[in-house]
Amino acid sequence: MIQEFFISFFGKPGGIIISQLIISCQFTIYLSLIAFVGGGLIGAIITVLRIIPNKFLNTFSYCYTWLFQSVPLLMLLFLLGLGIPKLVERDIDPWLAASIAFIIFTSAYLSEVWRGSILAIPKGQWEAGLAFNFSFQQTLRLIILPQAFRYSVAPTISFLIQIIKGTSLAYIIGFHDLMLIGKRWANAPVIGSEPYIIFPLMALFYFCLCYPLALLAKNLEKKSLSYD
Repeated sequence: MIQEFFISFFGKPGGIIISQLIISCQFTIYLSLIAFVGGGLIGAIITVLRIIPNKFLNTFSYCYTWLFQSVPLLMLLFLLGLGIPKLVERDIDPWLAASIAFIIFTSAYLSEVWRGSILAIPKGQWEAGLAFNFSFQQTLRLIILPQAFRYSVAPTISFLIQIIKGTSLAYIIGFHDLMLIGKRWANAPVIGSEPYIIFPLMALFYFCLCYPLALLAKNLEKKSLSYD
């Protein structure tokens, strides 16, 4: 249905290429959402472990963040999508491998974004919680997090943009997203699918996915600054 619609406007192969690129965008979006939601949940846990008064948990969360921020995303994809399957002699679905890699990568970076937002809150706010005889958990939940949320929204959305662009690496392990479909067309011996046509077209699709989020992050940042 979609393909026929675009063929009627752009003919062949243009209509086929555009329709397939649009359809493949949904998988880019799905992987980005999986990474953002899954990584956000784990990142929130790591953030709490970094700030609670427990030396062992502080060290564990620090090591987790340090390790997965130091390992390139491409290496995580290679390890989970190609290395481990070879080691265990068993295929791993590209969806699963890509999802795990992006969740780990995202959690490590979001935990630092959110920890930085919490550390940006003046120490006097923690002291205010003690003055009200609040526990650490009550102070964090009632006083610190509502303020830190305002500082963290814009950089969190900005990192979501990085996730969307980062999904372009998942084609390495056979993940069927915008990049993989585009590269296949760019390498196809078909007139009208030359790289100088396909790659700018793919860039336009990524721009359409990321630019609205960039505007949202910019507006939220202005609002947060206006409250200071």
